[in-house]
Amino acid sequence: MITIESVSKNFNGKPAVDDISFQAHDQEILVLLGTSGCGKTTTLKMINRLVEADSGNISINGKNIRDQKPEELRMGIGFVMQHSGLFPHYTIQQNIAVVPELLGWDRKKTENRTYELLNKLHLSEDILSRFPGELSGGQQQRVGIARALIANTPVLLMDEPFGALDNITKADIHSEFKSLEELKNKTIILVTHDVQEAFELGHRICLMDKGKIIQTGTPEEMLYRPQNDFVNEFFNENRLLLEYKIAVLKDLANSESLYSEFGFTENTSVWNALQKLSSDHRNTEYYESLIRAFNEYRKLQIV
Repeated sequence: MITIESVSKNFNGKPAVDDISFQAHDQEILVLLGTSGCGKTTTLKMINRLVEADSGNISINGKNIRDQKPEELRMGIGFVMQHSGLFPHYTIQQNIAVVPELLGWDRKKTENRTYELLNKLHLSEDILSRFPGELSGGQQQRVGIARALIANTPVLLMDEPFGALDNITKADIHSEFKSLEELKNKTIILVTHDVQEAFELGHRICLMDKGKIIQTGTPEEMLYRPQNDFVNEFFNENRLLLEYKIAVLKDLANSESLYSEFGFTENTSVWNALQKLSSDHRNTEYYESLIRAFNEYRKLQIV
């Protein structure tokens, strides 16, 4: 879907992105992960030509992005910025309607799509007449996502979309984000420096450092099959928590009884199951048995 081939970008003679190549597959969430200054945001902005690449090629669905005018290219790409990126002097309704107006939608079509997204993102209609500064950080971020989704583009770029939120609000929005049907037919590239966020939301992860891609793979591959010491050390601090997040109940031999009793599915993460079980002291036996099963699973993975 999105192909990056030997792309580089220099600023003031210094490489920000250094000869990188990767693909984001159709209907995949690909996470660009790394510390500040590693080149991930520059990479993202080159895809919609907010930053022009110095060399290399970027194509979407086989079409080179340089074959389109930047404004035409961006019409087919949703973009969620850091801190929501809402226009402060526009009402929420005006903010969400920016792209539909550029596309020439009639008022009724825009309104219907706006109300549909408000409902899906758990926002009330009474915010439409308010301004961004009157909303909480979580509400602003949801509005930013609504604005990016309204035209239902096949590609969505997200630059640290949840970085300014507190952990509780972030967890709520992550849950809503993963459950949105809107996202299941899109190719999404998401930039973050948050390792847990990358493992929770990404199908695959591109780990970057100093403008280069160090390794690309699934969360399991990054954790259990690192290509070098840098990758291994990058995830070490959060290793046990990340292992809980990527393991799912179907991987654990003795988890079948949890499905019917607690409403879990085989794809429920061990982390989510343990959180639910730990909230009720009556579930101590299940909690401990799940920990034991996970420890056995972990031994097999590490070996």
